[in-house]
Amino acid sequence: MVSLHLVARTLCCVVFVLVGLPFSSDAQLDPLFYNKSCPNLHFIVVKVVLEASLSDPRIFASLVRLHFHDCFVQGCDASVLLNNSATIVSEQEALPNNNSLRGLNVVNDIKTEVEKACPSVASCADILALAAQASSFLADGPCWKVRLGRRDSLTANQTLANQNLPSPFSTLDQLKAFASQGLNTTHLVALSGAHTFGKGRCFLFVNRLYDFNNTGKPDPTLNIDYLKELRKLCPQNGTGTNLVNLDPTTPNKFDKTYYSHLKAGKGLFQSDQVLFTPNASTIKTILKFRNHENIFFDNFKIAMIKMGNIGVLTGNQGEIRKQCNFINQKSIEQDIDIVASKEPSKDGMISSI
Repeated sequence: MVSLHLVARTLCCVVFVLVGLPFSSDAQLDPLFYNKSCPNLHFIVVKVVLEASLSDPRIFASLVRLHFHDCFVQGCDASVLLNNSATIVSEQEALPNNNSLRGLNVVNDIKTEVEKACPSVASCADILALAAQASSFLADGPCWKVRLGRRDSLTANQTLANQNLPSPFSTLDQLKAFASQGLNTTHLVALSGAHTFGKGRCFLFVNRLYDFNNTGKPDPTLNIDYLKELRKLCPQNGTGTNLVNLDPTTPNKFDKTYYSHLKAGKGLFQSDQVLFTPNASTIKTILKFRNHENIFFDNFKIAMIKMGNIGVLTGNQGEIRKQCNFINQKSIEQDIDIVASKEPSKDGMISSI
């Protein structure tokens, strides 16, 4: 049963950040966007996310990750939610997403409830942004002011998803390039802190345990005791599908222990530990976050707000999807009309639109 007290506490967080923090008037989005058109939106999001967590404690981390994987491909436009269709090649089947994205059903459940309360008003992109915020706070992490007013894309880009999303094998330079969309190195380190909860499958890091960079030896940056633990969980000739906690001590809580683990050589993915390799430009920030959780939380909030503003569609751009997995029927019909209008006419010329 959902705790109404916890729902109320989470909503108090939302009210506090809306009232207590300044808002830049030149931003594209507005945290008060739905105050009149869909006043119960925050309540619905929190309630459905909390209900989902009762049977799936991993859902908080999964929804935050889903928001990340949306924003860094075409921007925060809910393109990651689109299924394959006659006009869509889904980003869900891109290599960084395939068989690993979770929480899609929860976003759909939220959308169903939102449509009952305020039909065709709230976008899937905004719902996903709010679900990420609720997930952070419900896992004892920070709560931030979610700017709203995004619209949903009419397209997806699987190719861009393969190119833009970082892998668990990324180098520090590759991570910095990934974060270059209006974010700096501090934002990168803060967003990486989301690996303080969630899980990863063995095949994403097993090379570090037995044959790092084809050396026949383990990754020398791995803590020796941690290496022994991981080898038990991920045998060399195993299937690679076993799940391992990203944070070995507080796997379902949003806290600063991720940074302590990096300092101790216990980053699960190569892309985690490279942040604390010798002479890395990120070490100073990691130590600051490790020692001061409030500084980490403050920077995570700033990074999430900045990330949430990447490539957004507003005004008359895109649409408000009725179902998050598919563009609206009217849009599909328009796409078909456009394709048909480009087909060669009888005289071999392309018809005008």
